Amino acid sequence: MHTPHAAFAMGPALANALKQLEISGQTRSADARQHFSDFCRQSRIELRDEPSLSQDVTASWHEERGGAVKRILRHARHSDLIVAGRARKANGLPADFLEALLVSCGRPVLIANSTAQPTLTGTIMVCWKETPESARAVSAAMPYLIRADHVVVVSVAESEEPADVTGDVARQLAWNGVRAETRVITQHGVTIPEALASAARDCSADLVVMGAYGRPRMRELLFGSCTDAVIRGADRPVLLMH
Repeated sequence: MHTPHAAFAMGPALANALKQLEISGQTRSADARQHFSDFCRQSRIELRDEPSLSQDVTASWHEERGGAVKRILRHARHSDLIVAGRARKANGLPADFLEALLVSCGRPVLIANSTAQPTLTGTIMVCWKETPESARAVSAAMPYLIRADHVVVVSVAESEEPADVTGDVARQLAWNGVRAETRVITQHGVTIPEALASAARDCSADLVVMGAYGRPRMRELLFGSCTDAVIRGADRPVLLMH
């Protein structure tokens, strides 16, 4: 054993590594803030740290250090909507960050596409299943649904579902001034996520609304879930609510 090497690793080498990490973090923070400022300027979004009576879109920048997941969850619980992207590469957050966000924040989460979406209120597809999560998702999406040009309520045919379940949802939406088309689809040898993805493509949905993790989490982990499939592979924005 050569103790000088161990001492060196605990001394100058460790200090230098920590310094480089700090510099890298500062650079990434500065780049993120600049990107944010550029986007707001190009989109004519006013920067404000306090609420105003204006109905225009405003934005603010907030930066904190340490405990990223815990801090994000705390801020998420005090927000009306959380917008998140699908991570395509390492970003410093845990691999199951979106899952933790959905389960723990108590707010609707909009998972955005990597490319800008022209609109979210052209055609909206609501994925319905007789679960509390689906009911909460519809309520959370109501500001979008009442502005939509076309709403389609889709349910996958399953033996335990009532025959007219989509009609019940459409009638509820009608009380909110939302006229909705209804569809009951079958799997035809594919998984439920694949059937729903096909239905979204068929109706050219700009936004998909669905409840998240409607079954016990252990069952979801063992047999898979629509939520996990949507988080990792959907080709359009999805609004989820647990």
